[in-house]
Amino acid sequence: MGNTFGHLFRVTTWGESHGGAVGAVVDGCPPRLPLSEADIQAELDRRRPGQSRVTTQRREADVCHILSGVFEGQTLGTPISILVWNTDAKPEHYAPFRHLYRPSHADYAYEAKYGIRNWQGGGRASARETIGRVAAGAIARKLLRERCGTEIVAYVKQIHTLYANVDPATVTREQVEANAVRCPDAACAEEMLARIDWARRQGDSLGGVVEAVVRQVPVGLGEPVFDKLEADLAKALMSLPASKGFEIGSGFAGTTLTGSQHNDPYEMREGRVRTRSNNSGGVQGGISIGEPLILRVAFKPTATIAKPQQTVSVHGEPAVLEARGRHDPCVLPRAVPIVEAMVALVLADHYLRHKAQCDW
Repeated sequence: MGNTFGHLFRVTTWGESHGGAVGAVVDGCPPRLPLSEADIQAELDRRRPGQSRVTTQRREADVCHILSGVFEGQTLGTPISILVWNTDAKPEHYAPFRHLYRPSHADYAYEAKYGIRNWQGGGRASARETIGRVAAGAIARKLLRERCGTEIVAYVKQIHTLYANVDPATVTREQVEANAVRCPDAACAEEMLARIDWARRQGDSLGGVVEAVVRQVPVGLGEPVFDKLEADLAKALMSLPASKGFEIGSGFAGTTLTGSQHNDPYEMREGRVRTRSNNSGGVQGGISIGEPLILRVAFKPTATIAKPQQTVSVHGEPAVLEARGRHDPCVLPRAVPIVEAMVALVLADHYLRHKAQCDW
């Protein structure tokens, strides 16, 4: 239950943080799409732990293996199964708080719901589950690029109280990947790096905001009334571990504008209907209008910190938890490729749905 996402382009992720392996099954990918393990590996390498001093030092190569659905370098139209072995799991790190509920983790919630939980790293609630999302997102990204020329670029917009100055119209992946924080504002990235280092030394953690822009979005993606494009994007991105907020276009800031300030006037440009502004974030009436999609996702500070925290045991006894192990002091840098993956999955699904309904 709740492990499958999408309608026509369907993704099921599987595996636990400290189990034998994790992965995904992608069903509904069209046939004859050129695809190799290298296409998927490039995105997994961006998500991989141990990339810098501001990420968890868990050492995982995260090498992907395509087990089915691809033959002679092309998709078959059958389910694509992808596996990534866990090679550096250390469940013993979690033994000291096997019987304690970690504050702001899913420990209590899972046990209250199921009557059992995997205490080794959080099981399915761990961000390691997102390996399957990123692998599947790599396939969706390639489908969108091949069929529509769609480009998805996400980046760190904010960490703690530091805000980057980034132009969504011109930002490139190369600029994003130029530093460990994945913030294309180089000066702000240095401040962010120092702030994360400060939090890590304090035994604490930081949150922030990832912003994403999608260019060359086909017109007509999205379904009325309940499957509006921004509604499915919100569901996808709010399903990510540590996500706490979503907005598109002007978002909450649009509430301070008047209607005349916020409306996006239409005009003819480059031979088609365009808008002069893009407060809508590329979606109107729940349907894409061909303008760039601009969205943001807020992530809370990492829940596992080194500072002592008050909690209770599984028996209801008061306790103090002092977490140890390998954890991100800030999830934002590694969240960037995960956000891109979820956006790609939503767009690929809606692209296939639109083609099925309207191209006849």
